[in-house]
Amino acid sequence: MTLSRVFAILFVTAITVACSSKESNVELTDNQHALVAERIAPHGNVIMAGQAPVLASASAAGTGRSAESIYSVSCAACHNNGVAGAPKMGDAGAWANRLQQGLETVYANAINGIRAMPAMGTCMDCSEDDIKVTIDYILENSQ
Repeated sequence: MTLSRVFAILFVTAITVACSSKESNVELTDNQHALVAERIAPHGNVIMAGQAPVLASASAAGTGRSAESIYSVSCAACHNNGVAGAPKMGDAGAWANRLQQGLETVYANAINGIRAMPAMGTCMDCSEDDIKVTIDYILENSQ
């Protein structure tokens, strides 16, 4: 066994141990339960011949999800920690610099992607309106 394989095995073992939960009785908040339910919800329905479709009511943004929920699921990983230069949620200065280009430019960058940020962030099932509402949510919480 080569030295690099030994280090690889030790690294994987260390990561596995570090990431394993020692607490078996973890309690989730109501918001966390809602987020989990949203993540595991089916993305479509099968309607058999003769069945009447049931249409879900949608939010103003079109998906039934709140901006906070979209942020938590699709944006927080980068914007809570400043990953790859992402402006942090709550950092008024970083967002003010971006807003100097105009709000429509900030929307366009989020929708089309910019630098390390992919188009639509990581919310591939969001509409452009969902992205705009989520940007507004981030800006409101970054003043």
